Amino acid sequence: MTIPILTLIVWLPLLGVVAVLISPSKNVKLIQSVAVGCTGVSFAICWSLLFFFDRGTSDLQFTERVEWIPDLGMTYALGLDGLSFPLLLLTSLVCLAAVVASLGLRDRVKGYFAWFLLLEFAVLGVFVAQDWFLFYVFYEVGLVPMFFLIGLWGGERKDVAAMSFFLYTLVGSIFMLLGIIAVYLNADSGTFDMRELLQNRDGWTQTFQTGAFLAFLAGFAVKIPIFPLHGWLPLAHVQAPTPVSMVLSGLLLKMGAYGLMRAGELLPLGLQWFAPILLALGFVNILYGALLAWRQTDLKSMVAFSSIDHMGFVLVGIAALNVIGFTGAVMMMVTHGIISAGLFFLVGVLYERAHTRDMTDFRGLMSSVPVFSVLFSLALLASMGLPGLAQFVSEFHVLVGAFQQWGLYIIIALIGVLLTAAYSLRAIGRMVMGEVDPKWANLKDIGGYELVVILPLAALMLVLGLYPGVALGLMNETMVQMASLFG
Repeated sequence: MTIPILTLIVWLPLLGVVAVLISPSKNVKLIQSVAVGCTGVSFAICWSLLFFFDRGTSDLQFTERVEWIPDLGMTYALGLDGLSFPLLLLTSLVCLAAVVASLGLRDRVKGYFAWFLLLEFAVLGVFVAQDWFLFYVFYEVGLVPMFFLIGLWGGERKDVAAMSFFLYTLVGSIFMLLGIIAVYLNADSGTFDMRELLQNRDGWTQTFQTGAFLAFLAGFAVKIPIFPLHGWLPLAHVQAPTPVSMVLSGLLLKMGAYGLMRAGELLPLGLQWFAPILLALGFVNILYGALLAWRQTDLKSMVAFSSIDHMGFVLVGIAALNVIGFTGAVMMMVTHGIISAGLFFLVGVLYERAHTRDMTDFRGLMSSVPVFSVLFSLALLASMGLPGLAQFVSEFHVLVGAFQQWGLYIIIALIGVLLTAAYSLRAIGRMVMGEVDPKWANLKDIGGYELVVILPLAALMLVLGLYPGVALGLMNETMVQMASLFG
């Protein structure tokens, strides 16, 4: 009997929700242990799949398929390929880091960890679902815990932030659902199964594929987010508690980009028609996000707007329609997920000690908190794409792929690279260098469980920069297969 390994990975956090809910509210350590245990076991199983994943094929692996609602062609279909597997690994890592980062929470602990584990369940499900209706269910489930995590444990404007996030994303989901229904009704097989739909799309016209892809694009654009549908993101990031910001930036934005690539795989003529538009939107994201990040003095706002900037590179990579561009897009999702989660955590650590996020309040932190300063500088240098660190590999792939397809238009993206370097180096120079401000002379350095959270993320920033083949090898065959759809 084959072990349903993906089901185990996805449903462990949901079992954790049940265990947390039946635990005594006053037993905080038990609740924390359940949350860390379920997330940790799911993480361990995910990463153990590295030893069994076949890098030489684009076929689905670890597949599971059970008829769900046969009359409507809905199936409980799970599987992994070179697009979903790296993102599943990222999800398990960031969720475990965020749960450990939550151990200092003392306010309504039971509810917090129950909602958090439900969120992890939903995100894991999105990346392994191989049925469009199942994908939609997981995608929608993720809205609810995020709404409550921001609305109950957020900052002063948490109500507005939570409502903004929920309404924006819900409206986007309606358009995505229209796209799913459209492809379902036009498939002779009458199924939502992603692989079966790929085999039954030959009769779909350019007009149909373009219209259906537009529906998917409108839905996923909110989550990525693509300008001008980004209005919810900065407020949600600033108001969300630190661990929730880690998941929001590190994972939820990737759900939108991942869905867009899946839609492009299903509707290649639609993606091809929209490629110039995606390129232009990507450039707008890069410049707009970088300029606004450069204007910020609030560190959390700066990192939030930088996410818009970096997700613009994902769009440019998708618009390249070639192996290098697609590889860069997926690699950017992974590296940005690691780096942004690390940055939000470090900003949260500093805020807990200093009770301010304004970078103009700090000076000379290297003298008072050297370990924090080194890690903070490493994350910012990785974010700006410094050679030898993780994001350089992603940006380089995107730029080479886009140059092959679009030529010198990539100069616009290069301007964004310079702006990213400007706001990253400004933060390092302003906060880390110089003589220490006397009021921060006795600031407590990072340590304890905080190092447990940040050191694995920092290590991956180095490993993926120096030896990117460990990640690129996972996705190569799938990216080749996807790019073959575009000649």
